[in-house]
Amino acid sequence: MTANRKRLLVAQAITPAGWALLENRPDIEAVRYDSAMPDEAYRALIPGAHGIALYTKQFGPAELARCDNMEVIGRVGVGYDLVDVPGCTAKGILLMVSGTANSVSVAEHALSLMFDLARRSAEFDAMTRKGDWSQRLVAPPLDLWERTLLVVGFGRIGSRIAARCRGLEMKVLVCDPYVDAGLIRAAGCEPVTLAAGLARADFVTVHCPKNAETTGMIGAAQLAQLRSGAFVVNTARGGIIEEGALYDALASGHLGGAGLDVFVEEPVPADHPLLSLLNVVVAPHMAGNTVEALDRMSRAAISNCLSVFDGAPVVENVINKEVLG
Repeated sequence: MTANRKRLLVAQAITPAGWALLENRPDIEAVRYDSAMPDEAYRALIPGAHGIALYTKQFGPAELARCDNMEVIGRVGVGYDLVDVPGCTAKGILLMVSGTANSVSVAEHALSLMFDLARRSAEFDAMTRKGDWSQRLVAPPLDLWERTLLVVGFGRIGSRIAARCRGLEMKVLVCDPYVDAGLIRAAGCEPVTLAAGLARADFVTVHCPKNAETTGMIGAAQLAQLRSGAFVVNTARGGIIEEGALYDALASGHLGGAGLDVFVEEPVPADHPLLSLLNVVVAPHMAGNTVEALDRMSRAAISNCLSVFDGAPVVENVINKEVLG
């Protein structure tokens, strides 16, 4: 038994690829927890823990109150809206994300939703299964070629969806006030404001974090700026696009459709109004959860925690860098 072992809480979602990094670490006591476990049972594991590989559980004030030795939270993914970042910073706890581990997977999913919407995949599937082809040409599908795409957020994921859509010969506009316009132009895209981009877009895809600035960023006024028949895709976080306003814009016929991987409430209630619309394609928050991405995220989450224990944090994956000093 190694003295001064570090206790690491490991989410059930961590794959064998992540666990393999712990096989030759006798200095680490790994404790598995289930993200579906009751909150109080989960919180009872926190005292004495030095780190946690965090998947879908919240880490807010109630969890922080139990921290006495916590040094690092390693997110299995890149979103951190369930984590109290200021609270972590105040306690000197590093919050780390999985970098580019699921960027390709989310970008591919966003692109697949764009194809599904343009090609009316869900509607055509239903028609074919029913054996009624009478409505197939009422609203013919669309090409993505030469359409205009607005990418909101030009980070790890947004830059990848932009590159893929440029390969499809789409015109790509980018709204991201935190990225230098020269870098956007160098990627073959055009920097725009949100209002200017919405006015020109045939498709909008959202790839920004959810925070105080972006929650409700696309509401009724913004959706009204879109061209009639435009499509909206959200694989970022529920609430960046106001769900009520989105429903109204779709039900009125102003928008052509929406592809949604995320919702304000998850799992989304079966009676949610958006689920009643035939021009909405949905998924259960799975954009970043491919076989390959789960392995990459598992390795990244464990590696991030170990880097802190080993005294060499992977700086580019740290969200609250002020804790580093």
